[in-house]
Formats: sequence, structure tokens, C-alpha cells
Amino acid sequence: MPYEPPTHTVERSLRATTGAKIVAGIDEVGRGAWAGPVSVCAAITGLRRPPDGLTDSKLLTHKRRAELCAVLGQWVTAYALGHSSPQEIDELGMTAALRLAAVRALEALPVRPDAIILDGKHNYLGTPWQVRTVIKGDQSCIAVAAASVLAKVQRDAMMAEVGLEYADFDFATNAGYPSPTHRIALEEYGPTPHHRVSWSYMDALPRWRHLKKVRITPEAAALEAGGQLGFDF
Repeated sequence: MPYEPPTHTVERSLRATTGAKIVAGIDEVGRGAWAGPVSVCAAITGLRRPPDGLTDSKLLTHKRRAELCAVLGQWVTAYALGHSSPQEIDELGMTAALRLAAVRALEALPVRPDAIILDGKHNYLGTPWQVRTVIKGDQSCIAVAAASVLAKVQRDAMMAEVGLEYADFDFATNAGYPSPTHRIALEEYGPTPHHRVSWSYMDALPRWRHLKKVRITPEAAALEAGGQLGFDF
């Protein structure tokens, strides 16, 4: 299906309106997976012409993603990945885990960006970062598209390595996302240490439901401790 190639339009706008000199694109992968980390890539590309065919990683074949990733690693000015583990996702919730992974990626860059283009409509980074959210930024913004490919290929490789120990789950193919093979393995063997055990899929596993972790929110913790959640009765 034809698609419009990404551009530097948003980056140029940020530079013009904010005075930013260094702009990073950010994208995540693994948000909807049942197993593995949520991974965030921060990429700085400058205003150079991108490699041919660069776009959102989801629109590319496995082979093309790998080819582009090899090129992008040398083409980008800088990039870094940050991860939040399944345990951190269970403990913090996805929004906080995303922010943690993104901050780890940003802090691993050799330079601090003046502004950030964040894929999606929700700014999960917040202060002190100067953020512009862009819906489908992984298709329209060059830096975000580069981040999406780098994040996807590297997280897939991480999950394939995990899959060497847990062959029945077929992580090399499904990368921790729901699939028939993944579901069957969960029913038979239960969750691995790489699974997010606070997620609702655990409710559909009668043999393993007792392993589900209930995340305690600050509000729930206050109630459990006998607090009044700020209400004065």
C-alpha cells in the first residue's frame, strides 16, 4: 500500500518556534505485549535526507526492517534505547513504565535534546522535557520513524534471545505479543519470569490465576492503610 514518506516538517517547526537546536524523535515498542520489556528509542537525525524506504516499522517486512536498522545505526546522529522490565510494568503501570524507559533512553544519548517529537497523542514524558506529540509520528516524522525501526528490531532480537530458554512460547516469532502458540504455552506452563503478571490475560488462565499480581495504586494503598483519600468526614 502506498504511503507518504516521513519528513522533517515537525522538526523544522520546533526549531523555528522554540529555538531548539537538537531535536530527538521517540517511539516505543512492546506496549501491547504480554511478555518482555516495553522499549523506547530516542533518535537524533538532524535534517539530512533519510535512507530510502524509511517509515513506521509496522509497515515494513521483517527483512526490510533489518536492512534499514543496519543502515540507520550508522546514519543517525545518535540514538539510544531504554527499557522497563515486566516487573517494573507490573509495579508502576504502563504510563509510568513508558516514562521510565523514555527517560533512560534520553539520558543515554551523548547529548541532551532541546526538544522531543513523541509518537502518539499522549505526552507520557512531561516536564522538564519540551515535547510535541504527533499522532502517527512514526509515519510522518523522520526522527520518529528511525526510532521506531531501531526499537522494533532491537526489542525483537532481545525477545528471540529470551526465546532460546522458553522455546514453547515462540518468542522469536511473536516477540511476546499474543499468538496461538503463546496462548497454548501459557495455559500449559504458566507465565515465565518475563511475563507481565498484572495483566488481564491472567484471568483466562485458571491454573495460574493465583500468580496474578494486583498493582496497588496510591489510592488503594491509602484505603488499605485506613486513610480517607483526602476526604474529611
